[in-house]
Amino acid sequence: MNVSPAPDLSLYQLALGEQDSPEVFPLTSATLLSLVKSQIDLLIEQQITATLWVKLPPGSIWQSEVTRYDDSALGAVPTIYSYHLDKNNLKIAEDNNPSSSLHHLYLQIPAESKLKREYFFIVLSPLFCSLILAYRPQKKQAEPKPGNVNQKKTASLLGITCFAGNIIQRVLDGIYQEIAPETLSRDFVCPAISKPELINQLLAKQIKRQDEISRQVITQKISKVQQQNQNLQNSLANKDEYLSHVCQELRTPLTHMKTALSLLNSPNMKPPQRQLYLQMLNTQCDRQNSLINGVLELVQMERSLDKTALEAVQLADVVPGVVSTYQPLAQEKGMMLAYTIPNELPPVQCVTGGLKQIVINLISNSIRFGTSNGGQVWVRARLQGDYVQLEVRDTGIGISDNDLPKIFDRFYRVHPATKEDPGGAGLGLTIVQHLVQVSGGSINVKSKLMEGSTFTVNLPQAVDSGVGSRE
Repeated sequence: MNVSPAPDLSLYQLALGEQDSPEVFPLTSATLLSLVKSQIDLLIEQQITATLWVKLPPGSIWQSEVTRYDDSALGAVPTIYSYHLDKNNLKIAEDNNPSSSLHHLYLQIPAESKLKREYFFIVLSPLFCSLILAYRPQKKQAEPKPGNVNQKKTASLLGITCFAGNIIQRVLDGIYQEIAPETLSRDFVCPAISKPELINQLLAKQIKRQDEISRQVITQKISKVQQQNQNLQNSLANKDEYLSHVCQELRTPLTHMKTALSLLNSPNMKPPQRQLYLQMLNTQCDRQNSLINGVLELVQMERSLDKTALEAVQLADVVPGVVSTYQPLAQEKGMMLAYTIPNELPPVQCVTGGLKQIVINLISNSIRFGTSNGGQVWVRARLQGDYVQLEVRDTGIGISDNDLPKIFDRFYRVHPATKEDPGGAGLGLTIVQHLVQVSGGSINVKSKLMEGSTFTVNLPQAVDSGVGSRE
């Protein structure tokens, strides 16, 4: 049955309309549910057959309390009028049990109606009458306060509970006048006060349930603090391990440079040997510089990556420029470097400036580990479902099965199959993986020793409404 109340109807205001109005208190959804459960428990335990007028938040957990009372084995069948705002969103089926008196009523009210933001649970019987009312005030558009972004959630409802017959009758008369079925008898009159022993039992149940809620909240908070503690310990352990790796990596080129300097002091050093050790010094200085720059880049990226905006960018606007930059290096090594990027590919979603870093690191990596004199590096892209797939393939020395699971680890450097050390800080692929994952994509690699490697990056297509700030 559909009912259309007056737009200005407010049962909450009816309850507060007299001098004897009950006290208003802040209320959470959990506390409201606890109050309803306590009253259902009392009605079932005391075998009280009552009429219920109910409008509760949507969701099966609320409706289950209503049906729990309806299904209870009472001496007589209770009468329940349950109100809903939208018949299509009702999660339970209509009760087809002929012996049931659970009536689903559907309110057709405008969005600005106060009744839309109100919940009520009213119990009517000659032995016991009670009223629970909750009102959700309209949210005020307050300006955010600097330095206080993550504010604690406070009670979002204002509540009323009472057992006074005159107040309950006033609210009931408003229901009779506006939203009750026309065929309903209106002869019931609330007693001035319910039986004191029933009220005492109800209050005891509410205290017990509230105590259970408090214990649950405390348990959840303790668990949350313990988890935060564990996360902090893990973070500190990771930082210690990271610092240890940095020191070890920086120590290696320093050791080589110290060795070369001590040998250069030899008076019997021949020019070819001197030139060899000078070259060693130059190489190790470059490596240490690469390590320092890589560490600084990784630390800066990890600090700011989660707050970096996402942008829509075309692969065709990035890949050709990077390829042309690396063409001289590829030619110097006798390698072919080429790309195929269709212009009709949609733009991808990526961290601002991140796509260029991804392409640079992958191409640089392929050339470094590529095969000289006839080696090849291809950069290709294609559409793959909701993603654009970027592939960088080389015919280089490849990666062993033992190395493959570790290549994205910090400072991990693949042991070359040849005597020549291709250098590098071991951070390029770590940076690529971070950039890809934060952009919502994925990266994987396939490789065989002495046959080459293929790195495949999947980046999501950019959506007009989905690109922007990540906060």
